[in-house]
Formats: sequence, structure tokens, C-alpha cells
Amino acid sequence: MQSTLINNQKRIESIDILRGIIMVIMALDHVRDFFHIYGNTDDPLNLATTTPLLFFTRYITHFCAPVFVFLSGTSIYLQSLRKSKKELSAFLIKRGLWLIVAEVTIISLAITFNPFYNFVVLQVIWTIGISMVILGLLIYLPFNAILALGLVIVLGHNLLDIPEAAPGFKPGFWWDLFHSAKFALYPFAPNHFLAILYPFVPWTGLMLLGYCTGIFFTPKFAAAERQKILFRIGIAVLLLFVVVRFINVYGDPVAWTVQRNVLVTFLSFIKVQKYPPSLMYMCVTIGTALLALALLEKIKNRFTGVMRIYGRVPFFYYILHFYLIHLIATIVFFSRGHTMQDAINSAQNLPFIFIIPGEGFGLAVVYMVWLAVVISLYPLCKWYNTYKTNHKEKWWLSYL
Repeated sequence: MQSTLINNQKRIESIDILRGIIMVIMALDHVRDFFHIYGNTDDPLNLATTTPLLFFTRYITHFCAPVFVFLSGTSIYLQSLRKSKKELSAFLIKRGLWLIVAEVTIISLAITFNPFYNFVVLQVIWTIGISMVILGLLIYLPFNAILALGLVIVLGHNLLDIPEAAPGFKPGFWWDLFHSAKFALYPFAPNHFLAILYPFVPWTGLMLLGYCTGIFFTPKFAAAERQKILFRIGIAVLLLFVVVRFINVYGDPVAWTVQRNVLVTFLSFIKVQKYPPSLMYMCVTIGTALLALALLEKIKNRFTGVMRIYGRVPFFYYILHFYLIHLIATIVFFSRGHTMQDAINSAQNLPFIFIIPGEGFGLAVVYMVWLAVVISLYPLCKWYNTYKTNHKEKWWLSYL
């Protein structure tokens, strides 16, 4: 999420471009949550009820969180080229703690529009924050030790599915925080709940691997060599996904099954668990991301130029897009004739105020609102990117 520069001050644009693409795609999923008619009543990946378009509208957004976390680690490695370990450690710990606070306060408010914070979420910004704190503590370790730890976590964390699947197993707060977190709710005050969507251990492992991947973006590797390495690793990771997923024994707690036709069987095969992120989920998303990094470095056009802007101000964009989406949903809510009392009543069923379960639109409207949100945020993102570029002396900008 930080500036991705190498020693000669040349920016690694492929990282910014890919990050921008996933930020734009991410907005589609959040618009679907707020505007689709089944956004709060059914799972778009439910093979019994979904359609191919709805399935892939959700599935494509599976790439956002893991790539976001992975590239955060890559950017941190590039920062290590111009900061001492002590400086980088202090920055990561402070930045990580700030992101956790921002998740609980700024992001939770954007998602719920509840000023009393009856519902607080821990999702991707929280997991990036706590992973930064952990990496800030691990940064003194040798590179190979960090790489080994990342591999052990990512490849092995699904072993925890075994005790979790035992009859009578009941995860507690710490288990959910570390590994499970299937939208677990924990009261922290009367009528106030903490929702854990992202357990930090698997995501921290992914950030560690992203950090180690940063070595390929240093002057040690020429552009052509870097692209070849990233492409080969990406292919290897995707092959790992295909082989392990086909064996159907490890890597995802939900086995794929033969369905009513070939298409639905294929959907079952690629349907992998995000909450918590399984090994198969990480393989299919990060393998694809590595291929994209290899290919995007060769492409420069108007599209990549626009995506680069979004990718250079990801946290700024992330905050704004949630508030804008929920604001539009609020306008639609009142345009339907609802009242504030309806909003209060709706909060009894959903944590999101101004959303009525079962009300919404088809995918055509979802896509139109998504494009409107993304396009309307571009001028602000471009302005903020210019402001950051021209005011590097302002320390607080590195936290936003």
C-alpha cells in the first residue's frame, strides 16, 4: 500500500496498475452487497441458485483481498531498500496499529452508517494492519527465515481444518481470530458486537510471501528476467491449484463434487473458501496475480494509466468508495418512500442501516452503479495522488 520505488527512484508501475485493477474490481463486490436484490438474502456462489454471471460477478472479486495483502508485502520489501530495519520496523508497527484503529472506526462506520457502533467489523484493513505489526517485529529475521515462515503458514494452515471438523468442536474468540472467523460475532458491550471476517494468521503468511516476492523488483533483476520468473512461478502456483484441488483431499475444507452438468461441476471445482482463506483460494488468486504482474509490465496505455492512479492511493480510495456506495444506497432507500424508522427497524436484521433485505436491483443496475462510483472517484484519486507526489515532506501522508 506504500510507494513502490527502487533505489534509482524508478516506480514499479506494474504493482500500482495491478493494485488499481483489484481496487476497481473490489468496488463491484461492495456495490453488489448494497444494491443487488439477493445481496443480503443468498450467497452468489450458491450452486443451487446462482447463475454463471452472478457467480463470476462475485468470484472475480475473490482476487481483491489476497492480491491487496500480497502487494502490501511486496511494497514493504521495496521500502526496506531505503530504510534501516529499525526505521522500517517502527513505521510498520505504527502504520499497522493505525490501520486497525481505522478499520474499527472509519471503515466500520462507512459499512454500517451506525454512529453508535453497534456493529464493528474486522476485515481486510484490520488484517493488513495486524500483519504489518507482525512483519514489523519479524523484519530483523534473515530473508530466508521470513520466506520459510510464510510458506509454512500458507501451505500448512489448512491442517487446522482437521480439529475444526471434529464433532462437537466449538471455536472460541482466539481460534476465530487466528484461523476460523466465519463471520463470528462476539459481544463487547450491551447490544454491541464485533464481527471477525478475516483471521490474521493465513493473511499474515500471505503478506510474508508478498514481502519476499519484492526481491524480484529490485535492481538485481532486469525487467525481462523478472517477468520470466514471475510468469513461471505463477504457472507453477496455478498448476499446484489444479493438482491439489483435483485430488480433493487437502487445501480447502469443502470438497468439489460432480454437479448436474459440466459447467456447474467446473464452478464447484473453482469454488474455494475465502473465510478463512484456504490454500486453494490463495493459489488460484496469487498464481493469477503473478501472471498479471509479469504481463502488465509490458503494457502501457490509457487503461493502465488510469488504473495506476487508483493503485497509488489505495487506502484513500478504499475509504471513499465505501462511503459513496452507502450514501447512494441511502438516497435510494429514501427514494423508495422509506423513513428513518424503517432504517432503525432494518438494523435489527442487518448491521447495515438503510438496507432492506430482499430489496434491490438486477445485475445490470449493479454494474451501472459500480461504474458510476469508480468513475466519480477518479478525479479525487488523481488529485490526491498529485498532492502526495508534491508534498513528500508531509509525514502523515504515508499513513493515508
